[in-house]
Formats: sequence, C-alpha cells, structure tokens
Amino acid sequence: MKISSLKITSLGLLLSLSFFAYSHSDHSSDMKKDFEIKAYSGAAPDFIGNFASVIGSDGKVLKEGTNGWTCLAFTANMMGDSMDPRMATPACMDSNAMAWANAYMNQEVPKLENDGWAWMIHGDTGADNFRAFSEGDKAGTNPEDWIESGAHLMLMPKDPSTLDNTTTDFTTGSPYVMFKGTPYVHMMIPVSGYYDIQPESAPK
Repeated sequence: MKISSLKITSLGLLLSLSFFAYSHSDHSSDMKKDFEIKAYSGAAPDFIGNFASVIGSDGKVLKEGTNGWTCLAFTANMMGDSMDPRMATPACMDSNAMAWANAYMNQEVPKLENDGWAWMIHGDTGADNFRAFSEGDKAGTNPEDWIESGAHLMLMPKDPSTLDNTTTDFTTGSPYVMFKGTPYVHMMIPVSGYYDIQPESAPK
C-alpha cells in the first residue's frame, strides 16, 4: 500500500508540475504576443497602427488588419532581454513600402506600383546614410555619415530619380534622402523626437 500511494503521489506531482509548466509557457506566449502587437503597431500613429496587420518575430500573423498597412520588426532578433521597441526596429508600411522592404531584404531592385510610405516612430538602431545594407555597422562607417534615427516617416519612391535633387544632409531637420545613388534611395522625413537618439546631429 505504501508503494502504491507513493506512486500515485509522484504521478500527481508530475502532472501538477507539467500543468504549471504548460500554463506558464502559455502565459509567456500570450505576453510576448501582446508585447509584439503593441510595440510593432506603435511604430505608426494609432489611427494607422491600431488597424494594421501585425507580423510577429516568427513571421506569423499576430493580428489581421483592416487598412492595408502591415507592422513588423526588421531586427526582432536583436531585442534580447530589452523591452525597448526600438531595438527591434519596427515599421508600419503600406503595400508598396512592403514591396520595397521585401526587395531590400532580398537585395533585389524594388518594383513598386506607386510610391510607398512607412512609419518608424520608435526610430532605428543606425546606418550609414550613403551605404545600403549598413544597418548596425557603426564601426565601419565614417562618423559624419552615421545616423541613428528617432521618430520618422519614410517615402519609398516608385521612380528613384524623383529624389535626385533632394539633399542628403540629415542635420537640418528637413526631409533628406538615404542611400542616394542606389536602387534603395528613399526619403527620410523627421518628426518630433527625431534627434532624441543622436542629439549631436540636431540643427544648431
């Protein structure tokens, strides 16, 4: 009888621990999902982000949207234990900006039906303003060319040549272009808080 009781008690304990682990894992998964939805959709004003689709760090749709915009993180793998959304460089994009982003990530020439628009209110983790695919490479960038952006809006042009006469100077507060002379040239439009991350580049 003692052995049987011991076996039953052990089995009960094992089932309890298994249930706790499952419940804890399920709760953690829900918390992660909620965080990703809030962080990624927060890359745009709420009148866009609240109604946009949200793609999780695993590529799965976390929330179906209704306005044709999509919010996702470009560097979710860089988050680590950080709770700062900027470290994931989230953006909310319309369909043409999404096409541009897909082309950029696959190192293909973007082919857009119209100009694309993308919000990045959380900012980014920095890039060489003149060199595509330089994200995060501060050590390999001339200091005067490095820009770590705060909140901004981006225009991805259907025809890159329309930005030929736009300045590359990111220190004036005015719109400027990034990656000029490449198929990935796009306009950066600073909004309030743009220079919070790199104040030394703010207009003097």
